[in-house]
Amino acid sequence: MNRKRVLFVSVCSFVFSTVSLAADKAPVEDDYYKILRYDIPKGEVMEVGALEFMPDGRLAAGTRRGEIWMIQNALDPDPKKAKFSRYARGLHEVLGLAAKGDWLYVTQRCDVSRIKDSNGDGKADVFEVVNDEWGISGDYHEYAFGSRFDKNGDLWVVLCLTGSFTSNSKFRGWAVRITPDGKLIPTCSGIRSPGGIAANADGEMFYTDNQGPWNGTCALKHLVPGGFMGHPDSFKWYHLAKDLGPAPEKPHTNSRFMTEAKRIPKYVPPAILFPYGKMGQSASGIECDLSGGKFGPFAKQLFVADQTHSTVMRVALEKVNGHYQGACFPFRQGFGSGNVPIRFAPDGSLIVGGTNRGWGSRGPRPFALERLTWTGKTPFEIHEMHAKPDGFELTFTHPVDAKSAGDPKSYSMKTFTYIYRAEYGSPEVDPTTPTIDRVEVASDRKSVRLYVSKLQEGNIHELLAAGVRSNDGVPLLHKEAYYTLNYIPAK
Repeated sequence: MNRKRVLFVSVCSFVFSTVSLAADKAPVEDDYYKILRYDIPKGEVMEVGALEFMPDGRLAAGTRRGEIWMIQNALDPDPKKAKFSRYARGLHEVLGLAAKGDWLYVTQRCDVSRIKDSNGDGKADVFEVVNDEWGISGDYHEYAFGSRFDKNGDLWVVLCLTGSFTSNSKFRGWAVRITPDGKLIPTCSGIRSPGGIAANADGEMFYTDNQGPWNGTCALKHLVPGGFMGHPDSFKWYHLAKDLGPAPEKPHTNSRFMTEAKRIPKYVPPAILFPYGKMGQSASGIECDLSGGKFGPFAKQLFVADQTHSTVMRVALEKVNGHYQGACFPFRQGFGSGNVPIRFAPDGSLIVGGTNRGWGSRGPRPFALERLTWTGKTPFEIHEMHAKPDGFELTFTHPVDAKSAGDPKSYSMKTFTYIYRAEYGSPEVDPTTPTIDRVEVASDRKSVRLYVSKLQEGNIHELLAAGVRSNDGVPLLHKEAYYTLNYIPAK
């Protein structure tokens, strides 16, 4: 009888401890955002480079191999019900799609064209060149990434350099606009190796540029018309951009981004520097969450893909002294291939296309097409990070536990930047370790003020909030935040 009691107690203890462990299990990304994978037709190679939703609800997917596929039932809860059909072929590395009426505008290496299916058989049969004024030498690196239409009806195209270092063809290393009547407008110089382009919630255009010469790390950059984005080899085409005036002064190598921004008025410093290796290694597609809450609590924030790490990152921007800057945060990892384009669907889910040919990726598949859906549960996250004259303000997606969030020991901070130089990439330089001297928790417990000993203008401020807990005792899903502090606000 005693042996039975001991056995019963042991079993109960095991069950209780198992339940406790399950209840205390740390949250993971999959609890909040699920990755659904489409089955690409057997024997087909879909290295997805561009995505767009058609007016009739079909998903268009352009590929690096020059094809466009139409996908029906793309938003069915079961991705296996998606039906694929080839819409066009024979194009050249499709890296931009934009729908307008019954036309699909295609950005490829050599031009912007528009195509349509005029007889309703499901295949494009009308192909028209809209603009092909930029040069092409045949160099492997001369990619062209296209946007959707802006509020004026223009398409924006960012043109990769020839290789990493030079501009050997007309307007390589530039952002250009294509007007509704097909005119090319040179808009910004200094592009190196873009991976994506899109507008923010206010309709202003941003693109991602990648580590290389004059780019110490990957970055998100604001395309200010007339602005210089950082790589000077594009200056040779200013004589064809009559409305932009003379070329800017060439930046000094081995300098710093903000040092040159103060010296060269046309230079637009990166709005976000993505710490290399910590937040990916090949920034790519961009999308703004205009879903009105269908994708969770991050309305109007930007989401940025990374090709090498097979991730999607999150960006919260603000304007300080008239310039965009802000923080980037980890968001979702675990995609099947190297993420390139991302596109929000009408239902608020995020479509992600991937390829790893020639580039490699953590995602092991050579190509993939996936869909990221919100489960309806809100993760405990740092929602935004705002610069203050003496520190930062953090907002959260859930109320915080006042004791842990108000303890300076719950946080740690360091700063660093990268060298602005003609050489390829840069190590982290100029490190500092400011202290967080005081923390104030707001009365609603949805935000905190961090008072920092000394901010470093021009440096990334890496914040770890490992000790912060929600009011329910849950740790942050992602404890890291990286704020690019180009300008310190006056108030």
